[in-house]
Amino acid sequence: MSTDSPDPQVVVEPSPVVRSRVAAYVALTKPRIIELLLITTVPAMVLAANGWPGTWLVLTTLIGGTLSAAGANALNSYLDRDIDELMNRTRGRPLARHEVPPRNALVFGVVLGIAGFAWLAVSTNLLAASISTAALLFYVFVYTMALKRKSVQNIVIGGAAGAAPVLVGWAAVTGSVGVSAWVLFLIVFYWTPPHFWALALRYKDDYERAGVPMLPVVAGVEVTTRRMLLYTGLMVGVSLLLVPLGNMSWIYLIAALVLGAWFLWDTWRVYREPSQAMRLFTTSTVYLSVLFAAVMLDVLL
Repeated sequence: MSTDSPDPQVVVEPSPVVRSRVAAYVALTKPRIIELLLITTVPAMVLAANGWPGTWLVLTTLIGGTLSAAGANALNSYLDRDIDELMNRTRGRPLARHEVPPRNALVFGVVLGIAGFAWLAVSTNLLAASISTAALLFYVFVYTMALKRKSVQNIVIGGAAGAAPVLVGWAAVTGSVGVSAWVLFLIVFYWTPPHFWALALRYKDDYERAGVPMLPVVAGVEVTTRRMLLYTGLMVGVSLLLVPLGNMSWIYLIAALVLGAWFLWDTWRVYREPSQAMRLFTTSTVYLSVLFAAVMLDVLL
């Protein structure tokens, strides 16, 4: 009789098929977009607490926010799967490549959204959970279904969903939403159009082919770049309101002034030379990350 036993050193790794399938479901949630949303959450929590709000509360809020944002993005992928196939920028997404059945993506998104609400309601409070879920519903029903394919104001109004994480973070700490939270909300809200229109300028042909009425397609490049300047100016102005309303010090003030001047300069360059749009797209991402880091550092230091 053989006395051989399984080698304890043997590690069974997932098959390439399993790894590919997991990767496809992860891609449905658009992780890079989630990262940007979460960057704004923690500084809002620090400002709300006037200090570090506690590691456990930060982690639970980030987990819940991730679940809600992942659910919203998965549902957006499900609803936009037809136009994603038409656009060069998005045709590599899982549903456009038929790597995930549409019904599975729909169920996946709904389950993530429900899980996000339940997690936040239990680990933080009902207000934070409600705001997070309201943002998901707004993104899916208002932006994706009602506006994206019908209105040139799609990304302007839809930007409210992307600005909601600061309200979620604030509510998780205080159980309410203060004036400074709304200032942070407006910073992200006014930041969204120049950020996204920079991408739309670069992929104007894509949106035209898919029949999506982005501003460059409907109104042209010159009108778009003028609007980008307008919203950038509003964003910079609102960012300075945080100094008196949020009791910020010179650390944040200098950061807001320098970063705002940089953003305005790059937006002006796009107005003069639209081919620089992707440079502004990168600038806008760095701007938001560093500005919110400055909020956190100002409070902690």
